[in-house]
Amino acid sequence: MFSFALGVGTKDRAGNWLEVYFPQPQLNPDTNTIAPLIAKTGYSGGNCALALSSVDASGCAREVTDPALKQLLERLQTTDRPLVAVFLERDDKLSSVPEAYLKLHLLSHRLVKPHGINLDGIFPCLPNNAWTSEGAIALDELAARQLQARLDGRTLEVFSVDKFPKMTNYVVPSGVRIADTARVRLGAYIGEGTTIMHEGFVNFNAGTSGTAMIEGRISAGVFVGNNSDLGGGCSIMGTLSGGGKEVISVGENCLIGANAGLGFPLGDRCTIESGLYVSAGTKVTILDSGLNPVEVVKARELSGKSDLLFLRNSNTGVVECRTNKSKVELNAELHSHN
Repeated sequence: MFSFALGVGTKDRAGNWLEVYFPQPQLNPDTNTIAPLIAKTGYSGGNCALALSSVDASGCAREVTDPALKQLLERLQTTDRPLVAVFLERDDKLSSVPEAYLKLHLLSHRLVKPHGINLDGIFPCLPNNAWTSEGAIALDELAARQLQARLDGRTLEVFSVDKFPKMTNYVVPSGVRIADTARVRLGAYIGEGTTIMHEGFVNFNAGTSGTAMIEGRISAGVFVGNNSDLGGGCSIMGTLSGGGKEVISVGENCLIGANAGLGFPLGDRCTIESGLYVSAGTKVTILDSGLNPVEVVKARELSGKSDLLFLRNSNTGVVECRTNKSKVELNAELHSHN
């Protein structure tokens, strides 16, 4: 089996799932461990989300042997909130809200890396919810809930209206700093040692592999290598924002300057100067060690190459590329997460 998880979530008045929280998602679970749940829910194969009652949870808690799973079932049997057991036999296209949320959890729990799972169909699956101080609310129920809150003498605060919730309401990975949690979506993969400052943003199916300083935007599909620094206001073009199906990544020990941009895969130890946006089609003049022009290429022809420095000639306006002789080193004290 590809994945399994027990979740507790929210439904609208019609009984449709709005969101699901999975505290212990499993990748490639031991079938024998979850056998009592398979029997209790009547699971017979394929990918599906099956309802689980508190009574079912109580019965399974007495039969499972895995300590963590037993403890979770004991907790779930005490609630009257909607419960679900999600079985994913294969890593196939998504077909339900619980399935989509499970895969987003797998990413944010660092069980799989961006582009490591099939997320086809995720947008049709996810409802556009109001994310509020009272949790997820269906948009057609929001006005009534707001009125009721006022009548009760309180304010129902709406934080966002979106398909994706913020990651930290579901997962807080170890060893990270996130200055503004609203700017990191569920489904982001945030590597150990990463610092995300107030203007940093990380979309779903994107993130950092390890230590990194993020003050810019990591769009969907983008993965940033270890020890790289994204300066304030910089932007990396993702698969949803013009990058098409090409995977745009940043290698290790790279620096993308403040308000700069990237639209093609970058190798290791590369630097893009502040304010320079280099898209895949940008014409770049290659300079030799003596800073003499050698040839003009489109930036995409430099995809994945390391030790490059991109800058704009202040006299001619030409984008130039030369050998990068400096190494990016992140400030150890600044990035300490202790």
